[in-house]
Amino acid sequence: MRIGFFVWEYPPRLVGGLGTYAANICPAILELGHDITVFTFNDGTLKTREVLKGIDVNRPMLVDGSNILPIFVTEDLKKWGTGIRFFGDVLIYNILSAAKFVNSLIKKEGYTFDMICAHDWLSAMAGIMVKQETGLPFVFHFHSTEWGRALGGGSDTVIHIEKTAAEVADRIITVSYPMEEDLIRHGIDPDKITVCWNGIHADVYSPERVKPEDIAALRAGYGIAPDEKMILFIGRLTPVKGVVNLVKAIPTVISKHPEAKLVILGRGELERTIIDLITRLGIEDRVKTRFEFVTEEERILHYGSCDLFTVPSVYEPFGIVALEAMAMGKPVVAGARGISGLRDFVIPSGHDQTGVHVDGSNSADIAWGITTLLDDMERAKEMGRRGRMRVLKYFTWDKIAEYTVSTYEEVAKRA
Repeated sequence: MRIGFFVWEYPPRLVGGLGTYAANICPAILELGHDITVFTFNDGTLKTREVLKGIDVNRPMLVDGSNILPIFVTEDLKKWGTGIRFFGDVLIYNILSAAKFVNSLIKKEGYTFDMICAHDWLSAMAGIMVKQETGLPFVFHFHSTEWGRALGGGSDTVIHIEKTAAEVADRIITVSYPMEEDLIRHGIDPDKITVCWNGIHADVYSPERVKPEDIAALRAGYGIAPDEKMILFIGRLTPVKGVVNLVKAIPTVISKHPEAKLVILGRGELERTIIDLITRLGIEDRVKTRFEFVTEEERILHYGSCDLFTVPSVYEPFGIVALEAMAMGKPVVAGARGISGLRDFVIPSGHDQTGVHVDGSNSADIAWGITTLLDDMERAKEMGRRGRMRVLKYFTWDKIAEYTVSTYEEVAKRA
């Protein structure tokens, strides 16, 4: 097949989990013998078209429409304030991408596509426009939802874009069964929805990739002694990730396990809140922060260096960082209440147990989950070993790509 792939993030410009997904699924689909043409955002510094590792990447150059948008935007969007520039960039990226796809690639260059896909609201408008212009089969990917990201609120305009894309699409793919349930609760046609998990490269996220001397150096850099236990959090520092409640849980954890230390790695709007909270709780020597986006290699070293990984999210469509930690052989404390894709792969009990489930909105429950693992580290290490086995069995990118392509092929054949 030849696939039109509309996604806001793509290498070398990566912002979050959506970019990580695109950077991995596209080469995996290419390996299966299919052609992919990507349309993605241009920050003004990138080529408007190039071939990257066999993938045709298009990045239309934007113009600033923020001064025009207030003429006709809704009251909802006016509340965005300076964020209206962001919405303007998204809108223009979608319009230019759809126009280039239809007028340049199909009409002028004679490309024949079998289907198109778009990912989240950021690219949904392009998918809608191309579907209406060409009639091509359209798959819309829900990696998250506006109402979920905003914990029940959010922009009415963005929600409308998401729901319109779902109505126009021939098929919807989402990343977990809890997400599927949530989409159905919000009126999305259940007959359209297919669940397809995310994946990782298990050869890259492997305990064998990290050297003992590098682990010792990283832990020493955080002031963590060989006989102490390193708890790790990696992620965006936003309310949905439960990181504030994680910090609140630490006094309880260290009252039972004084050898425990928490490392927080990531960036986000809660940085100042976290620093103030650590100071107020008097746990500066127990919680180490590094507010950065680091390279993949350094992230892998952090996974390899920790004793347990925690992702106490209150909203988590999938949770790829937990999957990475499992691939590195680490037990996971997973926020599993509400919309949590972590429930699909972090097994909380039985012979296949890979971690524990907690309520990310409850600091006492997070503390319980962490201390449960620290109470019996041999059992926790066995959970980590089972976690890697589970990743190898179900969550490698080749397996995920095969299932994604089979869904695409089914949609294309029905057209």
